[in-house]
Amino acid sequence: MTVVVVVPLIILGVLIILFASAVRVVQEYERGVVFRLGRLVGARGPGLILLIPMIERMRKMDLRIVAMDVPSQEVITRDNVTVKVNAVIYFRVVNPQDAVVKVYDMIRATSQIAQTTLRNVIGQSELDEVLSERERINQRLQKIIDEQTEPWGVKVTIVEIKDVELPQTMQRAMARQAEAERERRAKVIAADGEFQAAARLTDAGKLLAQTPTSLQLRYLQTLAEIATENSSTIVFPVPVDILAPFMTGVSALGARTVRPAPVEVTAEPPDAGGVTDEGTGAG
Repeated sequence: MTVVVVVPLIILGVLIILFASAVRVVQEYERGVVFRLGRLVGARGPGLILLIPMIERMRKMDLRIVAMDVPSQEVITRDNVTVKVNAVIYFRVVNPQDAVVKVYDMIRATSQIAQTTLRNVIGQSELDEVLSERERINQRLQKIIDEQTEPWGVKVTIVEIKDVELPQTMQRAMARQAEAERERRAKVIAADGEFQAAARLTDAGKLLAQTPTSLQLRYLQTLAEIATENSSTIVFPVPVDILAPFMTGVSALGARTVRPAPVEVTAEPPDAGGVTDEGTGAG
């Protein structure tokens, strides 16, 4: 009697175990790759999936985007500068069947190909390109890595270089270069300002030369501006143009001065004998 009761219970337990292993639930962001006796059947899901016990086997594959850090790589650039570069890569599975069948570990494989590509691309670029044209290098990295991972059913969407670590000597040299560049720009801006000021002063001088009275007005305006400073002694030069009318008047007065006429003296010639009347009487 006991054996008769135990046997059905054992059979029922086995059926429950088989049913539990045959019923699988796949989430919305997952796909189930089903194998039947070792052969690929296809991808199923999401939802409730029924498998044939002991015949079919399923492996889940996540379709969400994976953000993976690329470890820091020490690279020698094309201009022989040693730098350390790290990056981040974003990828996702677009073909779960290929991601299961064609690669053993698609995450590790993607990481390795990303490290290798990062070293190759940075090694073919100069330091200035790595620092100033990072967007172009990111696009190149994304294209190369995506071409390598496409047969695995993996789509690389974004590759970004996070940090470029330079040697201390190179950092000091770049700091000196940046400082020299800033000084050059400051000198150019100052020279440009002097040039513009000189040009404006030249125009102002030409305008004042056309109307001499404007110079006198400007002189008086300057005197009015500095007259408010009572506590200081101001030495103000007098322009020669202001004295020009007075000097012109003095010159004209000197030209009108009457000089005395010279006295003309006429001498008479002596007599032929050379003796005067006074001399004859004395003899």
